[in-house]
Amino acid sequence: MTLPIILENEAATMQLGQQLADLLLPGDKVSLTGTLGAGKTALARGVLRGLGFEDDVPSPTFAIVQQYDPPEVRMPVAHVDFYRIEDADEIQELGLYDVLIDGALIAEWPDRLPEKFWADALQITLEIVNENKRRLTWTAGPAWKDRWPIT
Repeated sequence: MTLPIILENEAATMQLGQQLADLLLPGDKVSLTGTLGAGKTALARGVLRGLGFEDDVPSPTFAIVQQYDPPEVRMPVAHVDFYRIEDADEIQELGLYDVLIDGALIAEWPDRLPEKFWADALQITLEIVNENKRRLTWTAGPAWKDRWPIT
């Protein structure tokens, strides 16, 4: 069992995301689970900042997929929000397997995909503790064995 990480505020959430960016490799999947307002997009923004993206990072809720490519980031990343996906067949049209060839995937609302898709992923859950604090817990798949948790 792992001890949770307590994130004191949004800045701490973004900072952890930046640290996570240093660990990302092509083929990596990171799933972000939590209620609305738990900090999923803030963590994803931190990852993208850590990969070198300097512009605003919108939530992909309406676009479903926000793609980030070099030279704006050090490796291709798709930030995906499956919240509005109603039929699993729609997911195949998003080209996510192509992204994983040389890039990484950061996904909000990952429960729209089968569990087996996330077997080797870093699965992060964020919970609201209070107005500012968040509790982060995780399950790290085999691909993350020697990289997570951040020490």
